[in-house]
Amino acid sequence: MRQLTPPVLCLALLVLAGASVSARAQPLQLPGAQPFNAPGAQQSAPHGTSSGPAAPRVHTMPAIKVAGEEAIVGRTLRRNGGFGEATFEKTATGYGLKLNAEGFQAANLVEPCTVSLGDGPLPVTALGRPAGVPRYRLEAPICPIVFDVLDGAFLVVEPAQPCVVEAAACRIDVRGLWGPDARTLVSRAKEIESARGVAERAVREGYRALNAKHDAVEQRGLAREQAGFSAERETICRDFQREGSLGFCGARLTEARAASIRARLGITSEPKPPRPKPARPAVAKPAPLPLTPQ
Repeated sequence: MRQLTPPVLCLALLVLAGASVSARAQPLQLPGAQPFNAPGAQQSAPHGTSSGPAAPRVHTMPAIKVAGEEAIVGRTLRRNGGFGEATFEKTATGYGLKLNAEGFQAANLVEPCTVSLGDGPLPVTALGRPAGVPRYRLEAPICPIVFDVLDGAFLVVEPAQPCVVEAAACRIDVRGLWGPDARTLVSRAKEIESARGVAERAVREGYRALNAKHDAVEQRGLAREQAGFSAERETICRDFQREGSLGFCGARLTEARAASIRARLGITSEPKPPRPKPARPAVAKPAPLPLTPQ
């Protein structure tokens, strides 16, 4: 066997020592662990994650109650909560409306008068739900009326002007909201306030959802529309009795606006009622300790 000379032997020992130090410098890596990156190298993100921008928030409307015909059947309703009398009734062929309207004499606008549109309910024709709520037309030649059914009220959409009944020489005004006698709404103040809050949130979220579907030009139109609704609601409701303290008219018109936005968004399903909370079992209280020793 050939013997190594001293210089060669020293060089071999140095190479072996360097390899040993390099092996000890490598960190311990367990089976299945991610490999260690060399200094200055980038580590790839775990599989299945994305570093892109977050997805835009999807706007959804809060659940609202969309009233149907049963909300006014058999109820006595008054224009602006205090004038005239209207009753929406079921008939053999569908629905009918019995209406007595108050007004003033056509030749003397300070002299009151009353006109009855019939002894019984006149037939109404269903016009679908163009604004998200049931719409009907009253077949009355002397004063045809188109109205939307709301929750415990109806809103007259047409005519835009008072009707003059020539036979009675009376000028009647059927425009506005027909609802319960305002004097009966005092006990429902909290309920009305809560309903309006829900409807306001639904309208705001509905407009955000509509904005997300349109470009900048159409969004400006939606902003004008929203401002116009606030002004229109103020105009319609300012004559409703006790509106300042109760807000019944404003609540119902806001609910109607929310229903209209739902229809424009293509939301046709009724919101599911909330599930009742399970009753908690009663916990028996321990009997009080006697004050006197036994």
